[in-house]
Amino acid sequence: MKSPNFGYHLARFYGRVIRRFYRFFLPLIVRRPIRPSRTIDLDVFAYSNEQSMPEQVASIRSFLRHAGRPTNFIVVSDGSHSGPSIRLLERIDPSVSVEQAKVSVPASFDKFRHYLETHPTGKQLDLIMNLPRGGPALYTDSDVLFFAGISDLLDRLHDRDMPAYYLTDCQFAGDERLLRDAAEHQHPVNTGVLLLFRKLDWSLSVARFAELEGDPTFFTNQTMTHLTMHQNLARPFDPVRYVLQLDDQFAFPDRYAGDKLALRHYVNPVRHKFWTSLR
Repeated sequence: MKSPNFGYHLARFYGRVIRRFYRFFLPLIVRRPIRPSRTIDLDVFAYSNEQSMPEQVASIRSFLRHAGRPTNFIVVSDGSHSGPSIRLLERIDPSVSVEQAKVSVPASFDKFRHYLETHPTGKQLDLIMNLPRGGPALYTDSDVLFFAGISDLLDRLHDRDMPAYYLTDCQFAGDERLLRDAAEHQHPVNTGVLLLFRKLDWSLSVARFAELEGDPTFFTNQTMTHLTMHQNLARPFDPVRYVLQLDDQFAFPDRYAGDKLALRHYVNPVRHKFWTSLR
């Protein structure tokens, strides 16, 4: 009989405990001032909901601490945030504000509009398709922690010859129905972190969506983003410093957290490490 992985279960328990304490003390945590060391000519956007309030607060504070104060840090709500939660988020820093998700992409057919208006990941896709709004824009999910190495992002901001940078996924996680051959699986894109310098051409992915049989899935938006990034010749972030990995899921420590790391996207299988790695 295989013995239980005590380190893994302990890490999950530890993560749950820290998250509960963090949620309970959110009103006190947001009152603790952060004095960013620099200001950044950058708009940051996060798509979020009420359930992910602890992660969103911790993510914002880690960005302010390690990267600096952006021109705007806009949390786009899926509509589930309560009034007190909105006020709490906006108390974190003067740069933080909350907007309600609303469809602003011109939808050429009803099925696509319905997806953007009603599906949680469709609303997220609508936000991404509208970026940037003016200057460069960073999109980040709420379950992303930033570390001291995020100063590397400041160098990327000067690389305006690129349309965008994307976070490399550790494996293809998408809607297979949108792909046409095996080659399109290569260099998988994750929507958790995107840096955009100009509006992208989404025509290929929208055309594939129009041909889609059946309803969109959780990963339809990520596959559309995957196709669009490659259509527009976007470049991946350095996967050593901008991390999405699952290979330490069953180990107690976070193998990647440290001062040289820029960020890590703690997707669901390793979400507990978000809290065990929080400083």
